[in-house]
Amino acid sequence: MKITIVVGNPKPQSRTLRVAVAVAEALFESTLPQGNVDPLILDLADVASELFNFESTTVGYLLTDVASSDLLVVASPTYKATYTGLLKAFLDRYGNDALSGTVAVPVMTGAAPIHALAPEVYLRSLLVELGASIPSRGIYITESQLDDLDSIVASWAIQAKPLIEHALMI
Repeated sequence: MKITIVVGNPKPQSRTLRVAVAVAEALFESTLPQGNVDPLILDLADVASELFNFESTTVGYLLTDVASSDLLVVASPTYKATYTGLLKAFLDRYGNDALSGTVAVPVMTGAAPIHALAPEVYLRSLLVELGASIPSRGIYITESQLDDLDSIVASWAIQAKPLIEHALMI
């Protein structure tokens, strides 16, 4: 089982990364039989300067790694009511259906609950266009929820895990 986390926050080691890792851990710790899988973590801020260099071997390898994932957690802070341009620039490097066979989870963070549907309305549609299967609702975490992140993610995971397990055929 290959699990990958992609975070499109322009700030390295962001709160969005923290949320994405919490989501992945909530899913794979009890979803996978051995529980000994370490996810690949791709913090796009670390490769931002290479995203528009179409000859970048680093980005090329990362695109291949992400596309070969079984479970993909894609996270972005909310920017202008949707995901970041950094995340879009990375995902735009794929052709249609490039993520076919990958189960994805859309994750977004934001300052207020007014954009709580952004993972469903915007990030889900982008991932579906790329061929990913998204069997559960995405998750949106506000800044005020960060102090209670583990319990909020655990509550979300109660409904999401069975759907994701079914999609992964575990």
